[in-house]
Amino acid sequence: MKTNFFQSIAEMQVQGDWKITIKTGEAGALIVSVLLSNDKADDEARKRIPPMLFNGPPEEIDASFFATIAAPAKETAALLTNMAEYAKQLEEAKKHSKMEQDKDSKEKKEKEERKKKYDAQMKKVDELEEGKKIHEAIANLPKEKDYPEHVEDIKKRLEELRKKNAQLSLM
Repeated sequence: MKTNFFQSIAEMQVQGDWKITIKTGEAGALIVSVLLSNDKADDEARKRIPPMLFNGPPEEIDASFFATIAAPAKETAALLTNMAEYAKQLEEAKKHSKMEQDKDSKEKKEKEERKKKYDAQMKKVDELEEGKKIHEAIANLPKEKDYPEHVEDIKKRLEELRKKNAQLSLM
């Protein structure tokens, strides 16, 4: 027995996932449910697309199946593709929106302010060191927990100050 069912599906050139369910009904009739879906479409509306239903004797369904599903399948595939494309473009628009740019600008500004505050504290440490006030310089070092991005620098500076303090103690 040769069929051309899958060739006919392929000839429609419809993008998506076919979900076909066949149930045997009363008196040899068939109930066929055909649903085209696309998981790339995030829109909840895709879940509202109803399946195409066929109910009748196998000969009747054979005679009209592909002629009946061709147009709705193409429309559904186009709709699902548009939903997926819309979701992708919406994400892109969000990235370029003023609100997102403002958020990025705010984060950048906060980062610059933290850097200025850190630099000011380190400058004060330098001034105290120059004045040979090593204990005060150590006390004024920025806290590692407040500046996790500068932990290595703070540790290195603390070590330098401790060595200098030890040298001054020996004099």
